Amino acid sequence: MAVDIKNLNHNQLNDLISKAQVRQQELRKEKVAKLREKIHALIKAEGYAFEDIFGHGRSGKPRRTGGTVAPKYRNPANPEQTWSGRGKRPRWFNDALKAGKKEKDLAI
Repeated sequence: MAVDIKNLNHNQLNDLISKAQVRQQELRKEKVAKLREKIHALIKAEGYAFEDIFGHGRSGKPRRTGGTVAPKYRNPANPEQTWSGRGKRPRWFNDALKAGKKEKDLAI
């Protein structure tokens, strides 16, 4: 399929270019999918899992889930209020420091 680009006006040429770029991306995606299938087939034929070869996720190690952290500090005025020492300091912690207490005084 030969296209005579000398006879195309500006808009027709831009349309042809955009269609060609879309087709180029489609071909690339098809090629990547075929390559991915070949790699998975090869790994499976050797008796391994994908994770054995490439690890978990992008970083190569399993992702940590956000677990709870044990509290490190307790409000002496209200023992129900605790803070793990991570993130923004709670108001009661800042107030206690301003009142002259030290961090070790508030530690659990």
